[in-house]
Amino acid sequence: MAVALSDAATATDRTTAGAGQVRRRTLAGPLRWLLLAPRRAAILLLLLVAVFLAVDLLPGDAATATGERGEAAEERRRLLGLDQPVWQRLWEWLSGLPRGDLGTSARGEPVTDLLATPFPNTLLLSGLTLGLTVLVALTLGCRAALRRGGPLDRAVSLTSTVAIALPEFVISVGLLLTLSLWTGWLPATTMTGADGSITSWNMLLMPVLALAIPQIGWNARIVRAALTDQAALPHVEAAHLDGLPSARVLLRHALPGALPTIAAGLATSTGMLLGGAVVVESLFNYPGVGTVLSGAIADRDTPVIVGAVACTGAAVTLVLLIADLIRARTLGGRP
Repeated sequence: MAVALSDAATATDRTTAGAGQVRRRTLAGPLRWLLLAPRRAAILLLLLVAVFLAVDLLPGDAATATGERGEAAEERRRLLGLDQPVWQRLWEWLSGLPRGDLGTSARGEPVTDLLATPFPNTLLLSGLTLGLTVLVALTLGCRAALRRGGPLDRAVSLTSTVAIALPEFVISVGLLLTLSLWTGWLPATTMTGADGSITSWNMLLMPVLALAIPQIGWNARIVRAALTDQAALPHVEAAHLDGLPSARVLLRHALPGALPTIAAGLATSTGMLLGGAVVVESLFNYPGVGTVLSGAIADRDTPVIVGAVACTGAAVTLVLLIADLIRARTLGGRP
């Protein structure tokens, strides 16, 4: 009887210890994700410092970019605070970030007000592009993985390679020629209303396609490769041996394990989308951050440039944190 009670107590202790280990593993993923947030924020801060210093190293400044010369340029430089050391100007700009103050432009306007309309427009364009990328890339990647080595797989591989190799401005010019100048199906430029928003939804089609085509090619290859790696795992092969349909095995057994890789690819695409938006928005006269940024670079307007980078960088950082959370929850906290 005593031996039985001792064995039961030992089994209970082992069960409790096992439950504690499972609980710790379950919490490891979210806790590790929370620890990644300060690291991502520190990287963003270093990026902003690098951009601020890089703009300061460019020839000329906001005073001379407007055509001022001599004493007039010196007076304007003093009014803009450009006569102060770069480290002092950098500290003044960084100290305003916790309050949501992105500084004042060379024309005397708050940078926050300058970006209040263009930044949501860029988020709309990037969000629509990312949604289209997810839908098409998942569809093509899954179908190619289901028929590895078949005609569809080869076609997806070829077209995705071509799409990745084409820069956004080349695709934009091709879309302008085919969908606007030759056929007249879509407007060549984006028209805006009094509030700064676009006047018709069809003006979004060509900018979205110009940004989405390279990212669809990139992510379709990632999805296909991730699913192929998962197909070689024992539990996926066992599901095939059990006679389950290939589509069910892919969706229920292979796709969940491939999610971290797919999420990382989409997070990388977000940064590429926001970077490519600078070129695409300028070509299509789209009222986004890219248009503001191109003008600010020409004017050497450091607060506007760094403010735009801060907004887009914060959006990319948020997407990267979401990808980290998906990885942590999928892998159970394993690196």
